[in-house]
Amino acid sequence: MARVLPWLIFAATMLLASTHCSTATASRMAKPGCRETCGNLTIPYPFGIGDGCYYTQGFDVSCEDNHTYMHNSSSRMEIYNISLSQGQVRVNTLIASKCYYSRDNTTDGSVSTNTASFFIISSKANKLTAIGCSTLAYLGGNTYNDHLAGTGCLSMCLDNHSVDQSGQCSGMSCCQTSIAPNLVYFNITFDDRYNNSQVSGFDPCSYAFVAEQDWFRFEASYLEDNKFTDKFKDGVPTVFDWVAGNQSCDEAVKNRSSYACISQNSQCVNSPNATGYLCNCTNGFEGNPYLEDGCQDIDECKNQNQYPCLGICSNTKGSYSCSCPAGTQSVNPKISTCTPGAASQRAKLIGISSCAVLLLICIFALLIECQRKKLMREKERFFQQNGGLLLYEQIRSKQVDTVRIFTTEELNQATNNFDSTREVGRGSYGTVYKGVLKDNRIVAIKRSKIMNMVRKDDFVQEMVILSQINHINVVRLLGCCLEVEVPMLVYEFMPNGTLFDMIHVICGRPSIPLDVRLRIAQESAEALAYLHSSASPPIVHGDVKSPNILLGDNYIAKITDFGASRMLPKDEIQFMTMVQGTLGYLDPEYLQERQLTEKSDVYSFGVVILELITRKTAIYSDGTGEKKSLASSFLLALKESRLESILDRSILGVGMELLQEVAELAKQCLSMKGEERPLMSEVAERLRCIRRTWREQLAEHASEETECLLENPSNYDPSSTGRHGSLMGLDLEIGR
Repeated sequence: MARVLPWLIFAATMLLASTHCSTATASRMAKPGCRETCGNLTIPYPFGIGDGCYYTQGFDVSCEDNHTYMHNSSSRMEIYNISLSQGQVRVNTLIASKCYYSRDNTTDGSVSTNTASFFIISSKANKLTAIGCSTLAYLGGNTYNDHLAGTGCLSMCLDNHSVDQSGQCSGMSCCQTSIAPNLVYFNITFDDRYNNSQVSGFDPCSYAFVAEQDWFRFEASYLEDNKFTDKFKDGVPTVFDWVAGNQSCDEAVKNRSSYACISQNSQCVNSPNATGYLCNCTNGFEGNPYLEDGCQDIDECKNQNQYPCLGICSNTKGSYSCSCPAGTQSVNPKISTCTPGAASQRAKLIGISSCAVLLLICIFALLIECQRKKLMREKERFFQQNGGLLLYEQIRSKQVDTVRIFTTEELNQATNNFDSTREVGRGSYGTVYKGVLKDNRIVAIKRSKIMNMVRKDDFVQEMVILSQINHINVVRLLGCCLEVEVPMLVYEFMPNGTLFDMIHVICGRPSIPLDVRLRIAQESAEALAYLHSSASPPIVHGDVKSPNILLGDNYIAKITDFGASRMLPKDEIQFMTMVQGTLGYLDPEYLQERQLTEKSDVYSFGVVILELITRKTAIYSDGTGEKKSLASSFLLALKESRLESILDRSILGVGMELLQEVAELAKQCLSMKGEERPLMSEVAERLRCIRRTWREQLAEHASEETECLLENPSNYDPSSTGRHGSLMGLDLEIGR
C-alpha cells in the first residue's frame, strides 16, 4: 500500500495538469508566444502586441503602464474593451471645447478623429452630444468610400434657471443627435455665430463630443468653468466597428491567402455594422475563430442548465446526445424522465398528453379572448384620451362635414399595415405613408412619433380649425384616427412630392423655369398670408421650409405639416419653452427670445425664396466641404454686390432686374428684427407683381421673335433656339 500511494498521487497530479493544460489551450485568445493581456484587458487575435502577433496593420496595439492603446490613429486612443463576436472595440476620444471669458480672452479647440484600416465609427452605438447655453456644434467627416457626411446639434438656454435639471439632453443646455454611417474620419467644430458672451457669467464654455449612446447623463454643474473637462479629462468612450476584411464572405472565401477564418470549426459571417466580414465559431464550438484550433468543442454535458438532459448525457464533437438507461424508455429524454417500459405506461402517457393538449387549447383560446378585450379597452382609452368624444361634439355643434374619424383597421388596410414600401416622407414629427381607402381615394397618412399637444382640448380645437381651412394652396385635412396612443392624421395626397425634392434631390431634372419658381413662391406666400390674416384665430405655421411645401397636380404648391403650428389671437405673441423648427430656417429672433410670431414664418419663407433662386440647401457645403448658412452667404453676397455668384446659373441673364427685386424681397424677409420684415400678405403681393411683370416680358419677347422669323424665315433653325429661347418657350407653356 505504501508503494502504491505515491503512484496514485503522481497519476492524479498528471491528470490535473493535463486538464489544466487542455483548459488553457481551449481558452487561449492570443497568438501562441504572444502577450495575451494588458492590465485587466484580454487582447484577442486578430489584435496583438508586438511584431507577428497581430493579423494586419491597424490591429496592432501597445501596452503602457497596464493601459492598451491603438496604433495608426490620429490621436492616442486607449482601448477599454474588444468584442470578437460583435466586431466592436470601445476606445476613448477627445472633447471639442470653445470658451468665452471676455472679448479678448476666448479659446476655440476643434477635434479630429480618424480610424485605422478595417475600422469605422459606429453610427448605431454612438451619438453627437453638445453642451452649452449658446452652442451650435457641427460634425463633418468622410465615409470609407470618400463621401462627405455631416450633422449638427443646437443647444440653448436663456439663463441658469432654464438649464435642464432632468439629466436628459433635450436641447436646453444639452442636445444629442445621430451621426452618419460608415465614417472613418470626423471633425467637430462650433458655429461662430453662437458664443457664450451672453451667458458667460454661469456658462463660459461649450463642449461637443462623439460618445457611446446612453453613456452620458447631463448635470447642471457641467456648465461651470472646468467642471466638465476636469471630470472627463481623459476623453469619452466611443465605439468603433471593425471587420477582418473589406470583402463579403463570398469574395473572401475565394482568396484563401488572406482569409481570416482559419480555425477548422469557424465560419464567415457578413458584418451587420460595416462593409466586410467577421469570423465566428460554428454551433457546438467556442473560442477564437481567428486562430488555428481556436474553436474548441463545447462539453454540453457539463452545463445542464443550457443543454438539458434528464437521462444519460454523451458529449459528441459539436453536439451531444441524451439517452435512457437499459430497461427504461422516454419519448424525449432531454425533457422527460426515463420510466419503465410497459403498455399500460404508454396508455397512461397518451391519456396525459391528450389532456395536456386539450388544456393548452383552452388556455390559448382564453388568452386570445382576453387579448382581444384588452385591445378593445385600450382603443377606447386612447380614443377618450385623445379627445374623441369632445371632437364628436365639436363636429356636431359646428356642423363640420369635411373631417372624418377613421378606425385603425381602415388605415392598416389602406397602407398594407404601414408597409415600408408605402413611405413617401419622413421628418422630425413622424412618417407619412401613401394609402388607398375603400372608395379608391388616394390619401397621405401621417403617423406621428410624439404627442404635439399640451391638452386634448387644444388638439380638438386645432383639428376643427384645420378641417375648416379651405384654401387651394393648403393641404386639406380629411380626418384622423384617435384609437392609438398618438393620433394619426389623414390628408389629401400630393403626387409630385416636395419642393425640396424638386429643387435638390431628383437627378436629371432639367432647369426649372423662372416662371415656375415664381409661381410656387407666390402660391406658398398666399397660403401663409391666408393662415396669418384670414384664419380665425390666426395660425402661425412654425416650420416653414421646402420639405413642407408639397406639389400637387400641375405642380400646384400646397403648405403642409402643422406639427409645430400655433393658433394665436390677433397681435398676440406665443412664448415657447422649447424651440421647434429646422436648422437653417429658424428665425434668429425666435431663437434668442423664444417668441413665435407671424414674422417667424416670414423669415423662414425668405430662406425658401433663396432655395428657389439659388438651388442650394438651407445649410450647404461649398467647394472646401465647409458647412455654410444659405441666408448668411446670400446677405454677404448682396452686401458685396456679387449677387450673380450665388444665383442658380440656369437663370442668370434671364430677367436680372426682376431677380434683383426677388433678392431685395428675400433680404427684407431675412431682417434680423421681426418688426422690419414685411407682412406675409405684402410678400405675396410683391411676388404677384414680379411674376406679372416677368410674364409680360416673356410675351413681349416671344412676339418680337415671331416678327423676326416672319421677316427672315431663312434664318430660322429649330435646333439652335438658344438657351434663352428654350427657357422662354418652356415658361410660356407652363404658365398657361
